[in-house]
Amino acid sequence: MTEYRLLPLLPLDDDVVLPGMIVPLDLSATEVRAAVESAQAKAPALPGIRSTNNAEVLLVPRVSGEYAELGTIATIERVGRMPGGKAAALVRGQRRARVGETGQGPGTARWVRAEEIAEVTDQRSTALAAEYKSAVIAVLQQRGGWQMIDAVQQLESPSEIADLAGNAPYLTVEQKLELLRLTDVSARLERALEWSREHQAEQEVTDTINKDVAEGVEKQQKEFLLRRQLEAIRKELGELDGGDDSGDYRARVEAADLPDHVRKAALSEVDKLERTSDQSPEGGWIRTWLDTVLDLPWHTRTTDVHDIAGARAVLDADHAGLDDVKERIIEYLAVRSRRAESEKAAERGGRRGGGTVLALVGPPGVGKTSLGESIAKAMGREFVRVALGGVRDEAEIRGHRRTYVGAMPGRIVRAVKEAGSMNPVVLLDEVDKVGADYRGDPTAALLEVLDPEQNHTFRDHYLEVELDLSDVVFLATANALETIPGPLLDRMELVTLDGYTEHEKVIIGRDHLLPRELERAGLGPNDVSLTDAALSRIAAEYTREAGVRNANRTIAKVLRKVTTRVALGEATLPITVDAPDLADYLGRPRHLPESSLPESTQRTATAGVATGLAVTGAGGDVLYVEASLADSESGASGLTLTGQLGDVMKESAQIALSYLRSHGAELELPVGDLAQRGIHVHVPAGAVPKDGPSAGITMTTALASLLSGRVVRADVAMTGEVSLTGRVLPIGGVKQKLLAAHRAGLRTVIIPARNEPDLDDVPAEILSELDVHPVTEVREVLDLALTPARIAQAA
Repeated sequence: MTEYRLLPLLPLDDDVVLPGMIVPLDLSATEVRAAVESAQAKAPALPGIRSTNNAEVLLVPRVSGEYAELGTIATIERVGRMPGGKAAALVRGQRRARVGETGQGPGTARWVRAEEIAEVTDQRSTALAAEYKSAVIAVLQQRGGWQMIDAVQQLESPSEIADLAGNAPYLTVEQKLELLRLTDVSARLERALEWSREHQAEQEVTDTINKDVAEGVEKQQKEFLLRRQLEAIRKELGELDGGDDSGDYRARVEAADLPDHVRKAALSEVDKLERTSDQSPEGGWIRTWLDTVLDLPWHTRTTDVHDIAGARAVLDADHAGLDDVKERIIEYLAVRSRRAESEKAAERGGRRGGGTVLALVGPPGVGKTSLGESIAKAMGREFVRVALGGVRDEAEIRGHRRTYVGAMPGRIVRAVKEAGSMNPVVLLDEVDKVGADYRGDPTAALLEVLDPEQNHTFRDHYLEVELDLSDVVFLATANALETIPGPLLDRMELVTLDGYTEHEKVIIGRDHLLPRELERAGLGPNDVSLTDAALSRIAAEYTREAGVRNANRTIAKVLRKVTTRVALGEATLPITVDAPDLADYLGRPRHLPESSLPESTQRTATAGVATGLAVTGAGGDVLYVEASLADSESGASGLTLTGQLGDVMKESAQIALSYLRSHGAELELPVGDLAQRGIHVHVPAGAVPKDGPSAGITMTTALASLLSGRVVRADVAMTGEVSLTGRVLPIGGVKQKLLAAHRAGLRTVIIPARNEPDLDDVPAEILSELDVHPVTEVREVLDLALTPARIAQAA
């Protein structure tokens, strides 16, 4: 027959008491007080139930409002008050028991039948108990619980040793409840040992971290104290009063060969550094400034080479063609050399350098940047390129104020620092693409840089000391002059690079582009060769440009195709590429001459179409102007202009129409019904904006062709502005426009008579293939451009 104990149930909210544990219970809770008082009353004897006079309760965990199926029988050791004055009962856990049915007992507590549970032990229990006992002792030693070690060492029962885990503060209520439910002592010891080891591992990591933190704090405190002591010692000695590296900076400044005004400013900053705390961010700013000043080559200069003949040889070796440009550069170098010799002979000091700032202006790919490198090589100076394209912040030129985070010198100072000398050649690339916004206008900052009368006292916002730039050779490059501000343009002398002729492109491709691309493709000098005919066809039919950039890409494409075929075993080296072979490597030509196209004559075969010439950012180009007359019954009137024309071209169209209306009778043109019929003038390629004062006679010729029915000759191109009186006014870019007409296969070109002196700039081989007609009146233009009336009627 199973024996039960009828005990008052004492619920434990979110807590577990294992056998062997001694815990205080707060009697302020109603259920706890009722259970203790009921236990203290004498329990009545019930049939079949052994009664006892011991005051015992059944401690049952209650988790989330639900009672556990097991509890702990505990004896009430003492009832009294805690140091705080609250009533409490001290209970000791004795044995595990299963919670049974509800019974009757004295008091208001809930009485239940408690069935004691027999625990299971085996041989492993003793070994596990010894191991866990050692683990508990190690934790107690780590925590300093020396008074509990003796009590733990006296325990021999594996069950009692296992229940020691109930006192572990690192176990959760769920873990303690799991230990309460484990009646197998070995399993209970294994679980307790596992959790103990995990806690020891976590504790070791925590102790290591705490130790490192404590050591770091101790080191910082020690370092702080040592620094304060060092500071006090330095003050007493009268040498220094702070900063561990200020003495090094002072020695560096005193040893450096700095100008007097720079040395004075640097020593002032060293004084500030010595008075600045190590924790202050200002110390880092001062050190960066001092490093920048000390790194600048204040007295370092390269020796100029005054061999003008050698400079001409360098330019000729690096660049084909551009004779007028190279002549102007040689003049520039000769004047600088002569001035330097004169100053040396007179033993004059003060500012050096000065002179003109050259601005190399031309389409992309004509060699502006490489010309700057050649000038530096010819002078024996260092070369630095400063890219200005897209720069919109004035601080990029003048530098940032040191009050800003991340402040640094401007690009000019960084260029001098990079060159390592105070007289480099600095190329300001793409100066026409400098923008302006709320951060300032960089072009305005360039005024002082490029002005020979001012740049000897250039002051960067970051350095805040004067920097002599008078001996720096500044060169500028640009694609278009229109976007360069007038004051900046006034400080530069323009050297125009209009482009290359087809013959010059062949020489450049053979002597410069092909050897460089052979090396890039991993080919030897004799592995692949392109004939002059092939290079000429590349320049004429596969690339239509003022420069040679696309020609360079095309040559590289041919070499890639050759390399691929050799790798696939389809060809063997060496290989010679001739003009007919290009279609096999590059496909069909992209730019056939207008005269060779079947539709070229058809384009101007219709009355009202004329061929003009214009200058774009990529050099000269051919521009077609088309005109049409609305039907008299449509009701349309007035002048319609399309093709994204600018204001100047719109005015040219208005002037052309007004001239024809007022002089129609003299020109034998039917202009009487123009007032009732609408006129539409269109310039194709409507997605490209167009403007400029050179399309007047082209528009006049197109309208005259439309009114007379006489078509414009297919081989005639023209450029020039027109006035209301019929005079042909001069324009610019004659050389670029004639080169464009030659590239397009047009052989007759009409230009204003006042532009005839500009023909001296056109290469002789181009002029020999063009029939250029200088004109002064519109009547001359119409006589040259329009086909005779009888031919038009026959057509």
